[in-house]
Amino acid sequence: MIDDQDGIAVVLNRLRRAHGQLAGVIAMIEAGRDCKDVVTQLAAVSRALDRAGFKIVATGMRQCMTGEHRDGKPPLSETELERLFLALA
Repeated sequence: MIDDQDGIAVVLNRLRRAHGQLAGVIAMIEAGRDCKDVVTQLAAVSRALDRAGFKIVATGMRQCMTGEHRDGKPPLSETELERLFLALA
């Protein structure tokens, strides 16, 4: 996971933004808003989640390449990083 406080703050901000946007999507659907508006907002939620995920994966790749370990756990293998990255693609 992310060890540096700046990285954690970035990910948390992105996830909080996505949380708020998702609440907005739910409210829009409940209010019967136009499909175009709902889909536009839903796309914004998706982008926010993707960016948070990419930040986590990028940090994992950096830690793997530099040999940094957290809690004595070995860094992610190249295959594991590839799977994580592709899961977001």
